[in-house]
Amino acid sequence: MLDGLLLGFQVALSLDNLLYCLIGVTLGTFIGMLPGVGPLVTIAVLLPMTYGLTPVASMIMLAGIYYGASYGGSSTAILVNLPGESSSVVTCIDGYQMARRGRAGAALAIAAIGSFIAGCIGTFSIALFAPMLGSAALAFGPAEYASLITMALVATSVLVQGAVVKGLLMALLGILIGLVGMDVNSGAMRFTFGQQSLMEGIDFVVVAVGMFAFSEIIRELSLSHRAVEGNVKVDSLMPTRTELQQSVKPILRGTAIGMFCGVLPGIGATVSSFASYVLEKRCAKDPSRFGHGAIEGVAGPESANNASAQTSFIPTLTLGVPGSATMALMLGALMIHGITPGPNVISERPELFWGLVASMWIGNVLLVILNLPLIRLWITLLKVPYSWLFPMILILSCFGIYTLSNDPMDVLIGAGFGVFGYIVLQLEFSLAPFILGLVLGPMLEENIRRALLISHGDPMVFLESPISAGFLGAAVLLMALLLMPAIRRAKPHLEQEA
Repeated sequence: MLDGLLLGFQVALSLDNLLYCLIGVTLGTFIGMLPGVGPLVTIAVLLPMTYGLTPVASMIMLAGIYYGASYGGSSTAILVNLPGESSSVVTCIDGYQMARRGRAGAALAIAAIGSFIAGCIGTFSIALFAPMLGSAALAFGPAEYASLITMALVATSVLVQGAVVKGLLMALLGILIGLVGMDVNSGAMRFTFGQQSLMEGIDFVVVAVGMFAFSEIIRELSLSHRAVEGNVKVDSLMPTRTELQQSVKPILRGTAIGMFCGVLPGIGATVSSFASYVLEKRCAKDPSRFGHGAIEGVAGPESANNASAQTSFIPTLTLGVPGSATMALMLGALMIHGITPGPNVISERPELFWGLVASMWIGNVLLVILNLPLIRLWITLLKVPYSWLFPMILILSCFGIYTLSNDPMDVLIGAGFGVFGYIVLQLEFSLAPFILGLVLGPMLEENIRRALLISHGDPMVFLESPISAGFLGAAVLLMALLLMPAIRRAKPHLEQEA
């Protein structure tokens, strides 16, 4: 690990990579503060523009945007009760109340300190556990990978917002879109409807930009946003000794929760921040303080969402299984550069893995430097209306899609997915299972085929291996636990009809 970290810092501290790390965390902080943009939209827009960068530089920049947005979202949540990021919603509850009592500076400082500590511990866990997980994953065969991907898809589908059936349907639809084009093994055309332009499939970037950037623009334009009114005053950024003492345990507990949630598919930073808030309220001697400016309500959730953002890279890089839609985009960025995510990434591309890990430590330091001294500048940027932002996002999105293959049809397909994304959001479907199905669908098909070829068509191959059977059992158990309440509610009605 020490040799790897030494190599990583040599890569991350090069002038080019240091610049892209600074660009990533600065952009992440900015978009984290702006409602309606978010890291998912930003990474989707910038994805085609990373073609000209090296794989290391592109991953460092995109990762900086992702975990930088967690920092930025807390600032608006505390100052104006307006979370720029979904994971910062919980911070509004007590952070804004602290700001109203004149303790905005202390809340911002504790959020930054907690985020920094959680980010550093989360990055250390990547350096410590990811190689171990990668080594263990080398023992995985096609059956184990197919079962793991199935569990990831089921977990993401049943844990997202909305009904379980809706999540599963979106995952299946994403798999179908991912299988469009020529079958590599048989040469048969699938779901192309006679269109030669679809022979090689629908580009992942086209779908990602359409589903997230275009649909988000349509959705935001249909809503009315409140502007930041008045002058937000920030007092001293120095917390009191009592506030620091009250924050130590919540920061550590939030970090532990975030690390655990980060490696599980479908959980993510938002769930970890809510879980941390609930835990802190239960651990508090006086729970009635929560909701009225309790510093623990800021320290715990902010630490949890940043630790989750960092550790979510572990399954993405070592197993090739993203746990969220944002991680699916990061996985797509690796594939764009011809890199197959999985356990071999650490051994075959050590400069990429360790350079990314080292850049996270550097990025966390840069974020503390950016967030606290420049907070008044960020407050001014909050007043930029969304009507000025969306034309720029739209132009960059169309330009990025068109440069993929210089085909105007790609722009039209992206627009079509944008309308589709808006419709399914209005129907309260989640986009995360769809994008994971799109990325993991071809991988799932390939591993199922390999497993069946090895076993000469015997489907019991997926149950003979203890690891494979364990993954499938976990998927079935998760579905059963979440469907059980619905079955119990429906049972009295069925008995009455009988």
